[in-house]
Amino acid sequence: MVIEVGRVCVKLRGREAGRRCVVVDIIDENFVLVDGDVKRRRVNIRHLEPLPQKLDIKPGASTEEVVKAMLEAGIPVSYWKLRRDNLLSQ
Repeated sequence: MVIEVGRVCVKLRGREAGRRCVVVDIIDENFVLVDGDVKRRRVNIRHLEPLPQKLDIKPGASTEEVVKAMLEAGIPVSYWKLRRDNLLSQ
């Protein structure tokens, strides 16, 4: 599976291991920027397991855009992420 902008992945390492995220930007050949059900951060691509799903987002999309795309695709997002980013009322 190819790592590309919009690709849904599962984090394999760190405190957020097991959570789903979306690739928002490609930094270089080893690192990508992810967001979604995780904190927006730089991640080594070796710590990601790409899934077949791909969301239609633009490179550098905001957290709000990523979460909305995940919810529309039926990908679960934690309640605390929605609450922290004030996305519950939208």
